[in-house]
Amino acid sequence: MDLTSNQKDESSLLSGHEYIRVLIALAFVLASGFYASTNGMGISNLSTLAIAAAIGAYMAVNIGANDVANNVGPAVGSKALSMTGAIVIAAIFEAAGALIAGGNVVGTIKNGIINPNAIADAETFIWVMMAALLAGAIWLNLATYLGAPVSTTHSIVGGVLGGGIAAGGWNIANWDQMIAIVASWVISPVMGGVIAALFLMYIKRAITYKSDMIDAARKVVPLLVGFMMWAFSTYLILKGLSKLWKLDFTTAAMIGFAIALTVYFVVRPIVDKAATALANSKDAVNDLFTIPLIVSAALLSFAHGANDVANAIGPLAAINDALMTGTVSGKATIPLWVMIIGGVGIAVGLALFGPKLIKTVGSEITELDKTRAFCVAMAAAITVIIASQLGLPVSSTHIAVGGIFGVGFLREYLKQSYEKKLASIVAHSTSAGHDGQQTQEFVKRFKLADVEEKRVILKELKAAQTSSPISSQERKSLKRATKKELVKRSALLRIAAAWVITVPASALLSAMIFYMLLGFSVSR
Repeated sequence: MDLTSNQKDESSLLSGHEYIRVLIALAFVLASGFYASTNGMGISNLSTLAIAAAIGAYMAVNIGANDVANNVGPAVGSKALSMTGAIVIAAIFEAAGALIAGGNVVGTIKNGIINPNAIADAETFIWVMMAALLAGAIWLNLATYLGAPVSTTHSIVGGVLGGGIAAGGWNIANWDQMIAIVASWVISPVMGGVIAALFLMYIKRAITYKSDMIDAARKVVPLLVGFMMWAFSTYLILKGLSKLWKLDFTTAAMIGFAIALTVYFVVRPIVDKAATALANSKDAVNDLFTIPLIVSAALLSFAHGANDVANAIGPLAAINDALMTGTVSGKATIPLWVMIIGGVGIAVGLALFGPKLIKTVGSEITELDKTRAFCVAMAAAITVIIASQLGLPVSSTHIAVGGIFGVGFLREYLKQSYEKKLASIVAHSTSAGHDGQQTQEFVKRFKLADVEEKRVILKELKAAQTSSPISSQERKSLKRATKKELVKRSALLRIAAAWVITVPASALLSAMIFYMLLGFSVSR
């Protein structure tokens, strides 16, 4: 794959000029403000609530534009889903997750980043929340424009931190929690990358490195799909449905195992039947992962909607609660109209602006086929499960993108290793006195052989060699010739830089906005 080549962009669900999409988004934001002003029961300051609702809608639109790409991007990049199909599925399941499992109570201070008791009064608290929402939304908007998938949780955390410090000083912040968030910049992508690479290596050794790939796929694919259903069932119970009912890990894992066992016995005859019509090739094996990828995209979107909708509606619910009670509390009830703004806003942002980041995640980092995309999806679910049990802070965005880099770098390593072995065969065969035809026979045998047979061929050639191996200079030339970059380095640097500056950028923006709002309040 030539990562520098320009690919023809597939149009988004709502195609048209950019300004039309902006106008539609603006109309939704304004409509959300008006909707809030007509549903703010028992609130005297409806203008403040309407502005806060409009900002919350803007944040929800940007979550849909940026963060949802991690759930469906790999499926689109591998061509398991079209862009339009991915947007429809993600929009439905994101909204369903938000509305069905988003919960009815939310913590007013995201991740306990600041101490709400240190804020003087309800009005100051409202300005802090509005500043945090607007700063997080602006940063997400900029990141989307630059084509960088970033963590929406970190965006709002930075906003709350900056607004909180501006309102109550440095001591208001929970710096231990901030250290944990900084640690997640490394923990999340590394865990996601390692787990995705391990799954891909297993699939290669268990299926695609075998001489009879289809026979191997008949045995392994049902196991992988069953394991996928265990991982996603457990993930959904622990994270996606956690606001409806709380279950411990053991119970969730047992329920997930029962679901996985059922799925395994359902899928096994289906795979057996499908395999009879497939050619013995990697492309045919890839096709067996199409439906699992579509299912994983839907489930990831549902869990994301249930969890990350709080990034848009949490501060809005906190503002609504403060306006109603005149006090600052640690928990706030989420009115239905607030949940609707969050859920619909994510779907609107995805439909209008989602394709840009979906393409970035799906095809602009490294080439993804269905097998690799499946490994990324598995890494997303399993990493969250492991991290939640270990109490490690992780970002779903960082995990998914880390998984893509993980499979990409593994491909680079394996490709270079394979090319070196081919070149080594030629060098050893020539050294052993073989003519061109004999050398080509060895190369042909090597390409068709499975892993064990490849080792035997290399041993044969080394044993038959009559002169010294290739020189150090020749080895260096061989290394340069076989080094192929299958991961776009510019994408790696751009995304990593965006991750690192997300919290400080949102914090600085939030502090500036807070002082502006405070000045406006004083001048009234």
